[in-house]
Amino acid sequence: MVLLTIIGGIYYLKLPNRHRAIIKTKLYHGFGIVDERWNIQPKDSSIQLVTPTLVIDNIYKSMEGPKVTRSFQLDPQRSDLVWINSFQTKAVSTNEVDQLSNDYVCHTNVDFYDGLHFSRWQLDHRIGEQYPRLTSMSNGIERYQFPKGFGFPVFTDESLFLSTQSLNHNIIGDPFTIKHDITIGFEAHHKDMKPLMSKTVFVMLPYDAENPFEGPTDTDPNMCLPVETKNHSYTNDNGQSLSGHWVIFPGKDTYSYDITTQLQLRDSTTMHAIATHLHPFAETLSFRDKTTDSTLFVSKATNYTDKIGLKNVSFFSSEQGVMLYPDHDYELVLETNNTSDVNQDMMASMFVFLYDAEMAEKIATYQPSR
Repeated sequence: MVLLTIIGGIYYLKLPNRHRAIIKTKLYHGFGIVDERWNIQPKDSSIQLVTPTLVIDNIYKSMEGPKVTRSFQLDPQRSDLVWINSFQTKAVSTNEVDQLSNDYVCHTNVDFYDGLHFSRWQLDHRIGEQYPRLTSMSNGIERYQFPKGFGFPVFTDESLFLSTQSLNHNIIGDPFTIKHDITIGFEAHHKDMKPLMSKTVFVMLPYDAENPFEGPTDTDPNMCLPVETKNHSYTNDNGQSLSGHWVIFPGKDTYSYDITTQLQLRDSTTMHAIATHLHPFAETLSFRDKTTDSTLFVSKATNYTDKIGLKNVSFFSSEQGVMLYPDHDYELVLETNNTSDVNQDMMASMFVFLYDAEMAEKIATYQPSR
C-alpha cells in the first residue's frame, strides 16, 4: 500500500494541471467532500442547470480548470418541437443565489447527439460529418441569443450534452468553491421560425510532429509551439500536424487560417449569428471572404488592464444575414497582444450559425402528434 501510494503520488505530481483538476474533482465528488448534485429546473421556455460544486485551489488557465459534464433534456415529460434561441452561463456561490465574477467561467459547451437528431428528420447523410457542437459560451461572452425568428430545432425529450469548465487566472490563496448556473432558452414551434445550423471554425497552426516543442525556429518560423499534442491536435489532408491550442510570445502577432473546408458549404446561404471563443491577450478575430478580399465580421475582445482575463467579446447577430457562397474561400484572422512578460496560451474559434434550407424543408412537413 505504501509503495502504491508513493508510485501514485509521483504519477500525480507529473500530471499537467488539467489532469490533476480532473482527478481532484472526481475525488471531491466521489467521496462527498463537496456537493456532487446537479440542480436542474425545466421551465416553459427555458431550462436552468446548476452544476455540482467546483473547488478552485490553484491558478487554472483556459482549458485547465475543474469541469463537469452531463446529458440532459429540455423537458423529458413531453415531446414537443421547440426552438433553442438563447444561452447564458454565470458563476455563482454554492448557495446557488449570489452571483460571482464571470472570471471563473472558462467555457460552457452545448452538444447534440447527431445520430439521434438527424435520423429523426431523415437526414442520415449528416451524421458524423462534423463534431456535433451546438455552441459554446466562454469568458467574455457568457450570454447571447439568436436574432428574432431564428433558432435551433430540437424536441423537448431529445438528449443534449453539457460540459462546463472553471477558470482562475488571478486568485492565489486558500481554496474556494463555486458553481456554474446555465440557462438555455427556447420557444414553442410555429411556422414562421427559421432553422439554423452550427459550424465550428477555428484557427490551427502547423507544428513539427517529431519535435513539437522546438518550434518556431529560425529555419521554420511558420511552425507554432503547441501547448500539448494530445488534445486540440489535428492532421490535414497533406499529413501535416496542426494545433488549435498554441503558445503566443510577448508582444503583438497576427495569425490566419483558411476555414473553407471547415465550413463545408454545399450551397449559398446566409450567416445570421457568430459566437466567438478567445483566450486572454486576443484583440480581434475576423471572419474574412478571401475571394472578395472583404471582412464580414470582426469580433473585438476587451482585455482587463489590471489583471488577466477578457472583459468582453463581441457577438454577431443579424436577421437579414450575410451571404456565404460555396465557391468562395474564407479565413479567420487573429490579432493578439501579449502584454505580459511570459508566454501565454491561445485558442481562437467561432461558432457560426447559418440558415439551414434543408432542415427548413423537413420542418415544413412536420405535423405534431397531437
